[in-house]
Order: sequence, then structure tokens, then C-alpha cells
Amino acid sequence: MSLTSISRTSSSLVSKIKFIFLLAVAALSLAAVPGVSAADTVANSVIGARGYDLTTFFTSEKPAHGTGHHVATVDGVDYLFTSEENKKTFQANPEKYLPAFGGYCAYGASIGKKFVADPDVYDIVDNKLYFNLDTKIRAIWAKDIAGNIDLAKTNWKTIASKKPSEL
Repeated sequence: MSLTSISRTSSSLVSKIKFIFLLAVAALSLAAVPGVSAADTVANSVIGARGYDLTTFFTSEKPAHGTGHHVATVDGVDYLFTSEENKKTFQANPEKYLPAFGGYCAYGASIGKKFVADPDVYDIVDNKLYFNLDTKIRAIWAKDIAGNIDLAKTNWKTIASKKPSEL
């Protein structure tokens, strides 16, 4: 065995050891990080209506964001409120304040889709809160609100339990 072949063998062995060491470090690093799901937002909470106080859609000229000091949970979703009074009002009748179609875009539901809605683009129709994706989609929805609500209610029966990516 020549000196050159010993040097190559040694170099190859060192490279393999470095590779194994880096793999071990990477594996340990991943094991040390707690799992995070796509639905996690704040400390493992799913925040509804992007943190808006749902009662303020009905009682104020402009909806307001709630705080972490006043939280009510419905079906695993945390809703934030600006005051304890608003939280209690919501808890007394959540169905009155919860947005239609799980807070997804009302027009999207009318065409069998789940678009993430923007709470700043909303309407209250017959005392029910409806969000839409954006102002352009809202303009389409507004051309036949009653018809689109009926379509959305029908579609919601089959899409409610599906993920947006499945539609």
C-alpha cells in the first residue's frame, strides 16, 4: 500500500465520520423542537376572525380587535373580545355572532370553495355576519346576496368538514 492510497483512505474515512456526525446533530436538533401544526397561531391556539371582537361587528361603526384578556372558545376556536362584557354577550348567544360558513368567504361557499376571508370585508344580512375574500369578490357576491346565501347554505352541507385544499 502506497502513502498516497493511505492518505485517500484516511481522507475518505474522515469525510464519512463528518457526515455521520452532521446527521446525528441534525436529528437531535429536530427531536428537540416541539411539533408545530399549520393550524397553530398563538401558543397552540386557533384564533377566530383574525382576532376581531365579533360583537363589535353588530354594535360599533367599525369592528375592533379583541385582546388576550377576554377569550371565549367555541368548537376549539378562540375568539378575542375587547371587554368582559362583550365576551359575556357572545357567550350568551354565540350563534348570533359567529360568522356564517365557519368564517370562510361567503361567496366562496356559494361556489363550493373555502377561501380564507378578510373580516374587514363583511356584511350583516338578516342579523347574520358574512365575510368575503376581498372587495372584488364581495362585489360579485353582492349582485345576488340572497341567491348566493342559499347556494352557500346548500354547499356548506358537503364542504363544511373538508379542508380548503380538498376543494
